[in-house]
Amino acid sequence: MPMNQPSYSEMTPEILALSELCQENGGIDPTLYGKYEVKRGLRDISGKGVLAGLTKISEIFAYKEENGELIPCDGLLCYRGINVQDLVKGFMEDDRFGFEETVYLLLFSNLPDKKQLEDFSRVLSSYRRLPPSFVRDVIMKAPSSDMMNALARSVLTLYSYDEKANDTSLPNVLRQSLQLIAKFPLLSVYSYLSYKHYYQDDSLIIHPPQPELSTAENLLHVLRPDSKYSRMEAKMLDLAFGKKSF
Repeated sequence: MPMNQPSYSEMTPEILALSELCQENGGIDPTLYGKYEVKRGLRDISGKGVLAGLTKISEIFAYKEENGELIPCDGLLCYRGINVQDLVKGFMEDDRFGFEETVYLLLFSNLPDKKQLEDFSRVLSSYRRLPPSFVRDVIMKAPSSDMMNALARSVLTLYSYDEKANDTSLPNVLRQSLQLIAKFPLLSVYSYLSYKHYYQDDSLIIHPPQPELSTAENLLHVLRPDSKYSRMEAKMLDLAFGKKSF
């Protein structure tokens, strides 16, 4: 490294001095938020949630009305008008995996019948594999200790593999969305395993996904060195997926 040239991540005195300048000159008078009715993120001045957009996908009920007053309640989350607790109850009673079914509901407004779910699961399965050498050339070459950074870089790089990356037609955007939904578990696990290998000297074993497995099962399959997991583990992971699909 040339003399007097700071390292890539060094906090030099110049940077520290400029940071102080930003802090001195970049402050905003808190009273201006009320004066101009500017919302702080997703809450108003009283702390209540604000409407960020219009959607039919999900709705959260955080208050109930009693005698003309809004009273905070435990909260209720609905996907397409269906209580998430009812969805979970159905998965558990039928002893089936629910992530794929929940994704279908969120995307297409209705719960799928058996054939629709089977066809949809096959579509996700067909999109699950990553491009050849992607793990080696993208994920393993620059492993990150920050999972969101690793995922962001992977998604941006996948753009280069997409021949219709700029096509904003509904069919193409849906295709891209389904591919990302299918690939995110692999991107997450492979990024985590690469970090453990390069930063913590763990052994690195890369398993390819299996088409007959659900999303939750595949994640555990590629995560574990021996690919072993119990059905209860897969069901609990699937349950967590279903609650946080979007």
